Amino acid sequence: FSADGSRAGTIDRQAEREYLKKLVLDSVSSEHSRRAYGFALDEFFSWYGAGDRGPFRKALVQEYRAHLEALGFAASTINVRLAAVKKLASEEADNGVLAPELSAGIAKVKGAKRLGVRGGNWLEIDQARQLLQAPVGHGAKAVRDRAILGLLIGCALRRAELVGLEVGKIQQRAGRWVIPDLKGKGNRLRTVPVPAWVKQLVDAWVSKSGLVEGALF
Repeated sequence: FSADGSRAGTIDRQAEREYLKKLVLDSVSSEHSRRAYGFALDEFFSWYGAGDRGPFRKALVQEYRAHLEALGFAASTINVRLAAVKKLASEEADNGVLAPELSAGIAKVKGAKRLGVRGGNWLEIDQARQLLQAPVGHGAKAVRDRAILGLLIGCALRRAELVGLEVGKIQQRAGRWVIPDLKGKGNRLRTVPVPAWVKQLVDAWVSKSGLVEGALF
């Protein structure tokens, strides 16, 4: 794949793709976005190389969008894939690989429309209670698992936020237990309330494990 649609040897083509992919990933700070964009670009390059495609321009990206829609992907998935391709065009233009007018055309490609709002899945109160009671006993593993489930259910933490949580990070503010300045997706900071029952589960794990500092889990 190349900006002008020319085809070189297999090795050169692969090296070019890795270079272009690196341009995009180096411009993104979020680890989550880096993974998503990296996968999206691999998929785009694979699609491009599987057929006799034209040069990298608006018409090509529109063709790719139609391909994703034909596969039945959700609008959110399609839009993430397109965002990565648009970012590729932008970085190529900034680095003199792609003409600015071609990049501007690609940026105008419309994303997939979201039809309605996804309902999603969630636990009922009884289901959440049963899950919390799943770790049986008073051993270290059971106490740890109850603390983990408590933070996931009671505080709605993401997995990355959970594994990054440190001893002493749960603090009391204005008479309430909270996790202040928690860095989440996109490096955004937020303060997370911690219910008393979750704090009790965490305290039980800290006492059982003898942790003084560092990561909780």
